[in-house]
Amino acid sequence: MSYVTKSPWVIHYDGSSCNGCDIEVLACLTPMYDVERFGIINTGNPKHADVFLVTGSVNEQNKEVVKQIYSQMPEPKVVVAIGICANNGGIFKECYNILGGVDTVIPVDVYVPGCAARPEAIIDGVVKGLGVLQEKRNAMDGNTAAPAPAEKEEA
Repeated sequence: MSYVTKSPWVIHYDGSSCNGCDIEVLACLTPMYDVERFGIINTGNPKHADVFLVTGSVNEQNKEVVKQIYSQMPEPKVVVAIGICANNGGIFKECYNILGGVDTVIPVDVYVPGCAARPEAIIDGVVKGLGVLQEKRNAMDGNTAAPAPAEKEEA
């Protein structure tokens, strides 16, 4: 992480979920896991955020909210889908109003599996997202090619 030149700011949005992953995201901020040791700061304003953490699946009511938050974030930006619901709809996949995972409405850079995703996995996903963010910054500066969005790994 020596390539990070400024503190990355994250914004968190909960779609349609059971709130299990949200509790684990909040656990990352506690002294036990202390995600701030990496310089990561949680913000409520998408215009200040570098990383978009999404928990829960996307449905008909929140798809526009997810798109709006994503569009308000400055370039370059990274999306981290946390938990199985954000990855593909999870246990809510067969519900009538669920569209699926976050990648049905916005591009996702990092997938964090789990139900609920463990704080260690969430931190690892955010750190991987910071690597993608740096690659995107380099691509914007003309140093390298932009990274391709992440591929889902089938278990």
